[in-house]
Amino acid sequence: MKEQIKNKAQQAFKDHLSYLSAGRIEEWVDLFTENGVLEFPYGPQDFPEKVEGKAALYEYMKNFPRHFKVEFTDLYFHATEGPALVIAEFKSDGIAISTGKPYRQKYISVVKTTDDGKITSYVDFWNPLIAMEALGVDIKGEGLTEQFLDQ
Repeated sequence: MKEQIKNKAQQAFKDHLSYLSAGRIEEWVDLFTENGVLEFPYGPQDFPEKVEGKAALYEYMKNFPRHFKVEFTDLYFHATEGPALVIAEFKSDGIAISTGKPYRQKYISVVKTTDDGKITSYVDFWNPLIAMEALGVDIKGEGLTEQFLDQ
């Protein structure tokens, strides 16, 4: 049973990467529970630290395909005590569409799922400076929220 839960949790993570890189945001949102949470502990100033619920997740990510063309590579799952816990390292290789600049990021993600593989909590550790540089935003991050979220 634990192996099945682990496989579903890891498949949800793989699907997350696949859907994001393909711009399939509605399917990406469906990977989460109704009250699923996406957190960014190291996001830039004025960037949301937490996005909660499917509607908010969609609003937050709907413009991702307009800003980045990206493939995710070098996925590595760390061993965990609980089968519904995923700790993953991976990289992105892509471009910021508005500038044509490279977007090469290293990530560490800590993801909790239900036993059937729905994401309840996703904590995303990434370097905002890399995104800012790719999008042509100054180091203070002014304009990043507006540009990325199209507010």
